[in-house]
Amino acid sequence: MSNAILMESGGSDIDFMIHGLFPVNFFGNEVWITTSHVCILIVMLLMLTLAVVGHFKMKRATEVPDGLQNLLELLVEKLDGIVYSTMGKIAAPKYANYILTIFVFIFFSNISGLFGLRPPTADYGTTLALGLITFSLIHIAQFKNLPLKQIWKDMCSPLPPWLPIWFPINLISEIAVPISLSLRLFANVLSGTVIMALVYGLLGKLALIWPAALHVYLDLFSGAIQTYVFCMLTMTYISQNYEME
Repeated sequence: MSNAILMESGGSDIDFMIHGLFPVNFFGNEVWITTSHVCILIVMLLMLTLAVVGHFKMKRATEVPDGLQNLLELLVEKLDGIVYSTMGKIAAPKYANYILTIFVFIFFSNISGLFGLRPPTADYGTTLALGLITFSLIHIAQFKNLPLKQIWKDMCSPLPPWLPIWFPINLISEIAVPISLSLRLFANVLSGTVIMALVYGLLGKLALIWPAALHVYLDLFSGAIQTYVFCMLTMTYISQNYEME
């Protein structure tokens, strides 16, 4: 696997750019498969493998959990607790699976730098797609649960709906939601990727053991924090369109 996908320490050609690997013909158009696509595929295969293994493990679950069963039950229980406490009993059951899925995907993507991969979330195309999915869910929930009169009133707030002076400002704030969500995640992950690429690229063979501390902070700690922030904001935005119980 080339350095474009797998960043090996000690190499002088390490960079943090997205590289095209090979072109494919898509409905008469040439589309390039990039390092981001390959890394996303690796993360998805890892998630699929864990899901299959977890499924068979839970089918043979024991009354006293051990090992993987204990880990899976702990993960689901903790995430369910966060979702229900944030979104309430009405919205939580509808979005718990989605929140769990993006939590695992973003977390695995963020920490993939620990294994030498270029994190998929360091590509704005990935984070923007996640932001747009969340944006769509927000407004689907809004139109399903709120009358048009209430939506218009909220868009004109804090002034009365018959005086829509604040409508353009509120509209811009709505449009900014997916942009702010995606840019926050993208910028934090990309900055860590750039720093580690500079460390390995400039120091070469001298960067053997001590960069592990940087990986722990930039990949593991920061990756976990950014995963939590993205999911928490997603739950907060969506739950605003539901009654909390």
